[in-house]
Amino acid sequence: MDINPDQYFMKEALKQAAIALEKGEVPVGAVVVFENRIIARAHNQMEMLHDPTAHAEMIAMTQAAAAVSQGKDQHRGSLEKCTLYVTMEPCPMCAGALVVTKCSKLVFGARDIKAGACESLYQITNDDRLNHRLSVHGGIMEEDSKVFLREFFKTLRKEKR
Repeated sequence: MDINPDQYFMKEALKQAAIALEKGEVPVGAVVVFENRIIARAHNQMEMLHDPTAHAEMIAMTQAAAAVSQGKDQHRGSLEKCTLYVTMEPCPMCAGALVVTKCSKLVFGARDIKAGACESLYQITNDDRLNHRLSVHGGIMEEDSKVFLREFFKTLRKEKR
């Protein structure tokens, strides 16, 4: 691998964001990595599923939990030793899910100053009052992530005129 692992896996998350953009969804993409391989890929599907909880992170965590617990009757699907790569800083719902699933590491692209729950507005993933904390690395390929978001909201503004 010529590029560092965080950039490699973030590029995979960006591919998912591109799919979301093509489908008219807010362009957020996510992948979950376990033992240096991708075990889940997802993009926002809120519009398609008519489900406000269908965030890329939530869908990817559900897929990853199924993957790590497959064939293990006693495994409850926790994401210990997993890393979630996502193109935008998770919201409070997704940050809470990262804590509940005991995900080990979060790497995100664009910061979300209005709803970011891992660095910008809240720090749910590192709150000492909760039973789990995880390593958080924000701003990885941030400009690449913002390109999709800018394009989406520019198009949305044009359509509303």
